Amino acid sequence: MANERINWYPGHMAKSRRLLQEQLRAVDAVIELCDARAPLATRNPDLGRLTQGKTRILVLNKADLADDAPTARWLEYFRRQGLTAMRFNSNGGKVKEILGHIEAASKPALERYAARGVRKTIRFMVIGIPNVGKSTFINRLHGSAIVKSGDRPGVTRANQWVKIGPFLEILDTPGMLPPRMDDQEGARLLACLGSIRDEIMDTDALAGHLMALLYARYPAALRARYKLPEDCGSEPHELIEAACKGRGWLLSGGRYDTDRAAALVLDEFRGGKIGRITLETT
Repeated sequence: MANERINWYPGHMAKSRRLLQEQLRAVDAVIELCDARAPLATRNPDLGRLTQGKTRILVLNKADLADDAPTARWLEYFRRQGLTAMRFNSNGGKVKEILGHIEAASKPALERYAARGVRKTIRFMVIGIPNVGKSTFINRLHGSAIVKSGDRPGVTRANQWVKIGPFLEILDTPGMLPPRMDDQEGARLLACLGSIRDEIMDTDALAGHLMALLYARYPAALRARYKLPEDCGSEPHELIEAACKGRGWLLSGGRYDTDRAAALVLDEFRGGKIGRITLETT
């Protein structure tokens, strides 16, 4: 994995970038979503540049899957940069809190329209890389599954306006990765989180990389989930093989079923089954 360069920028993302630039003229403010488990890696610098000059709210989504203490530090980090930042869980987060932030962010635009005697619908755009939960976030605000969502990158293909209230509309947009991934460690974190399709990855190597990272930061949680012995070693292949033995992922003749192990380790991490984990620290 260390020698495999990750670079994935399908043609539809270039099209999404052009469409986003056009739609920005029609919105009053922007809600940017990142994944609370890796808040830096899951922010596309391109999106920040494209939305300069717009009022922005940064949402650390999937906070229920992240470690609370690092999340609090990340919120403070972003707030020191002058960003309005909050944590959120799209599957059960407090909608009133995010609507309060949206109301505050809308105030300048509302006041401009009111000065001209206009009662206008405020429009927000939701942006982020693939698989940070944009569609689920909008469904949560709306109160029903009005936009299609999924647990794999690339589900949202077209922009869609969603009416949240009498004077609020939100635009769902496709996930957009940066055109270049110069930070390869960050790219590996994106792959671990499922923001890059598994089909183009060496998932055995990726799962080994993830296990080594978790073994360094959350050893107790990893040992408990995969029944790892004290002397299993800390190299990626040693951890994968120890997990195969601990969880009984074996083929005929006692051979390790590393393909199955890799798929399940990635799936269990993404679903929060290993524990509440943050991959990046401030």
